[in-house]
Amino acid sequence: MRQHRRFPHALTLLTLLLLLSRLVAAETPPLFGEKWRPQFHFTPVDTWMNDPNGMVFYDGEYHLFYQNNPFGNRWGHMSWGHAVSRDLVHWEHLPLALAEEDGVMIFSGSAVVDWKNTSGFGKGGQPPLVAIYTGHYTAKPLQNQHLAYSNDRGRTWTKFAGNPVLDLKMADFRDPKVRWHEPTSRWVMTVALPKEAKVHFYASPDLKQWSYAGEFGGAGATNGLWECPDLFPLAVEGGGEKWALIVNINPGGPAGGSGCQYFVGDFDGKRFVADPATHAQTAVPLWADWGRDFYAAVSWSDIPKSDGRRLWLGWMSNWDYANDVPTLPWRSAMTVPRELALRPTPQGFRLIQRPMSQLTRLRDGGGSRRRASVAEANAWLARRSVSSGLAELELRLDNVPRSGALALVCRHGRTGETRIEADFAAGTLRLDRTRSGRSDFSASFAGVHTAPLRISEGRLNLRILFDTSSVEVFAQGGESVLTELVLPDSPELKLSLTATGDVGSLRVNSLSLWPLRPAPPTRTHSQP
Repeated sequence: MRQHRRFPHALTLLTLLLLLSRLVAAETPPLFGEKWRPQFHFTPVDTWMNDPNGMVFYDGEYHLFYQNNPFGNRWGHMSWGHAVSRDLVHWEHLPLALAEEDGVMIFSGSAVVDWKNTSGFGKGGQPPLVAIYTGHYTAKPLQNQHLAYSNDRGRTWTKFAGNPVLDLKMADFRDPKVRWHEPTSRWVMTVALPKEAKVHFYASPDLKQWSYAGEFGGAGATNGLWECPDLFPLAVEGGGEKWALIVNINPGGPAGGSGCQYFVGDFDGKRFVADPATHAQTAVPLWADWGRDFYAAVSWSDIPKSDGRRLWLGWMSNWDYANDVPTLPWRSAMTVPRELALRPTPQGFRLIQRPMSQLTRLRDGGGSRRRASVAEANAWLARRSVSSGLAELELRLDNVPRSGALALVCRHGRTGETRIEADFAAGTLRLDRTRSGRSDFSASFAGVHTAPLRISEGRLNLRILFDTSSVEVFAQGGESVLTELVLPDSPELKLSLTATGDVGSLRVNSLSLWPLRPAPPTRTHSQP
């Protein structure tokens, strides 16, 4: 009888627990469905991420490693997270690749396919993947360069027993980017001396033994730490090739805080010589991106020559507020991968960035309006709000006036607004996120940020990508780029144009808007 008297109470308690668990589950959004979670930009599952690392293409897969804290969503315990993709759109999350251990964090670095097995790490006639990274010692002020290798397509890694392979006994000596230099038949490492605002070049026959080859510094932006360098040959529009040297800097970026600068010139395996026409004023930096949220950009190695592209991406955040952006359970995203080239201009060579071609696969319907006045274009846009906030817009003008301005007003829900304005008289492109949405987590987040805008033959082209928490603006075929985080209260996106000044004859040559489908990861793995 006692059992029968207690049973209803136990059942009631169990029922309450089940109801409570369902209520909690209903209030907890599913992974990759959280507020402000990017839907076609790469993000970690539920932890912290910063610099992209070890980007290499092998056996049909693009590898993306990244600075990761596997124990939380703020910076710390630096290790290498890992993901792979076959199309640069859909990503598969893999287990942690290289973990902090024995008092050594795994700071930024690169990875290569050792096709000739110069390192001797390969097995069974297959080339190994070799990662070159900075070991950061937690108990003493020391950074040096280490190796790890993989013989199973990057799924597991072995740290080289002879680490470190390059040690200058310095506290700040980091971020090695390694490539095979065909003319000299050896490996070349580009590595930063952050506080000296310079990069060193080292050479090696086998990735294990390194000798000093040369250095570059004292140019461009030098009022911050030089980090995450890259060095690669790049095709010039119209024919030819030059070398690009990438140097990320923090602080000292064009919009404050973190930034990415580049130099154009020639490299002989030892020395990088900047192009004199491009860098006639060496104190004036060339910025890859003029927005607030583009840093640590580096390129993929070992993309087949038959592909013909140089691809890179950057960390879409800024050290001024990266630890405080109010997202849970993850923090930080990468930009979309971008295709690179160099463009000759009257002022010298300029870096060109375009969203990778595969991104067009996410277009979900959409349409175009051609040869329209601003009023006609607005009437067309008014019928095309995007409830998900995921969209791509392209705008072309063929009769840009010498004065006045044209703004694209991006309204997020009822109150949020991001404004992108081309000022024809000033020759500038501005992005205003002062009213875009949430900004109270940092006094330096809200602001107006400006890029140069070179009008040639009266033409203006804007291509803009909108995700749930970002805007990427590519102007003039990618000659001027602005990347910004935005945190709107509502994902709904409504667009309109506003013309000011002497723009009476202004007509929109073409206007296209494509809603984009989300690209969720194909699989996720829990971190330790």
